[in-house]
Amino acid sequence: MNWFTGVLVYVMIWWVVLFTVLPWGVRVPDEHAPGHATSAPAKPMMLRKAFITTVIAAVLWGIAYVLIESELITFRAR
Repeated sequence: MNWFTGVLVYVMIWWVVLFTVLPWGVRVPDEHAPGHATSAPAKPMMLRKAFITTVIAAVLWGIAYVLIESELITFRAR
């Protein structure tokens, strides 16, 4: 895997993990401010979720890297 493919795979994994992590810990406020969506979270904690996403994506990218480099999973015809 060259560096461009590695970065591309990491970015794709990162976005999938982010959409998985976003709903964690979401609490809807009891009182809604006028003009706000009733489903808007009170404290979205985006920095914490971005950090968690980065760590999980790094672990999953490492697993993907090992699988691809060991040729257990290959996309080339034999």
